[in-house]
Amino acid sequence: MKVSFEGISKKYKGKWALKDFSSNLEYGIYGLLGENGAGKTTLINIFVGILKSDQGRVLINGSDVKNIGIDFLSHIGYLPQYPQFYKEFTVLEFLKYMSVLKDIPKEQGEKRAKELLSMVNLSEAKDMKVGALSGGMRQRVGIAQAMLNDPDILILDEPTAGLDPQERIRFRNLITKFSKNRIVLLATHIVSDIEHVANQVILLKKGELLKQGSPRELTDEIKGKVWSITVTDDSLEEMLHLKISSMMRDDQGIHLRVIADKKPADHAVHVKPNLEDVFLYYSSEGEKW
Repeated sequence: MKVSFEGISKKYKGKWALKDFSSNLEYGIYGLLGENGAGKTTLINIFVGILKSDQGRVLINGSDVKNIGIDFLSHIGYLPQYPQFYKEFTVLEFLKYMSVLKDIPKEQGEKRAKELLSMVNLSEAKDMKVGALSGGMRQRVGIAQAMLNDPDILILDEPTAGLDPQERIRFRNLITKFSKNRIVLLATHIVSDIEHVANQVILLKKGELLKQGSPRELTDEIKGKVWSITVTDDSLEEMLHLKISSMMRDDQGIHLRVIADKKPADHAVHVKPNLEDVFLYYSSEGEKW
């Protein structure tokens, strides 16, 4: 399975939401990373057919999805950023209903729903009303419905937004579990979600592709550009013009993590870059800090 985006562009009110976006996806987890408004959801909506692009095309194994027609949707499982649930349905009723919408035969759909509830650790909640579930449990129901048709392509738009740390870890583990032999496109602005699960990172800024590569490739690109500086309260003010990704105070002073092409202070020392450093290095490039 191969997905190709070729020159995808979309304008809203004269502004580019996406501009000449091109990328190739094969089996693996792709982290679509960018600030709010970077174009992540626009790209996904074009991919699943909710929006039409102004320019460009999407190919599946070399065939334009426009020529594949409705059959294209049988390859896709989709969890939108703000999934809508029928709150009066029980969990199992909801999944059986979604199976009908996906044209899955009744007995097969019920069997598949129960299998997935076991996989997402919700078997004991199958008779609970969806409206009574926690946010994390609803997200697990959401990924279960996305997997009902055993899709080749799984698309998740901000799936961990609003979840507590434990639920985010659980959800990331589920994504990895479901990623075997399929393409997973995970859109988020939460860098740690990408860092822990993605084989490839697609970095968007203002609708344009900035970088694509493995987390290691991207962090290697900014080696020597991430620094640690320890300052006092009195000297902190003169450092605030720098790109500071974190501050931590202890008995030794205030420890700054700084992103800079050149050594920002005499006592600065190199530290190993992480994916959040990459995100900040490129997404804030040319902007006032």
